[in-house]
Amino acid sequence: MKKTSKTLTVGLMAQAAGINVEAIRFYQRKGLMPLPERAYGRIRRYTDADLDRVRFIKASQRLGFSLAEVAELLKLDDGMHCEEAREIAEHKLLDVREKLADLQRIERALDQLVAQCGSAHNAVKCPLISALHESSEYLTKSL
Repeated sequence: MKKTSKTLTVGLMAQAAGINVEAIRFYQRKGLMPLPERAYGRIRRYTDADLDRVRFIKASQRLGFSLAEVAELLKLDDGMHCEEAREIAEHKLLDVREKLADLQRIERALDQLVAQCGSAHNAVKCPLISALHESSEYLTKSL
């Protein structure tokens, strides 16, 4: 995206970052974004650095980082803490791999249930519905 050459209102910054104003205010309440000073009787103005920070936050979230993790990454954003940032990313990668494994187990269980539904013509009970009723037994074995 193109950078601005002047300061922005919160609305224009939100628009430039592709988010809404409430997201910026939320980031400020969480301590991820500084609250710009406001000259007496004037509105707050945001800089290119503020816009870059919002974009950093959004890019981090798209990679699955929580806001707490984003806050940690922001603290390391001086170019001198690559190893610490790498550790955070490695931790996130492990989380993603665990979630993928869980999703694959869920996929296998659903695949079996759907196949049972397809083969249960004229059955009194639907195998899928029955399995969900008995979820503590069936799904724990499948997962």
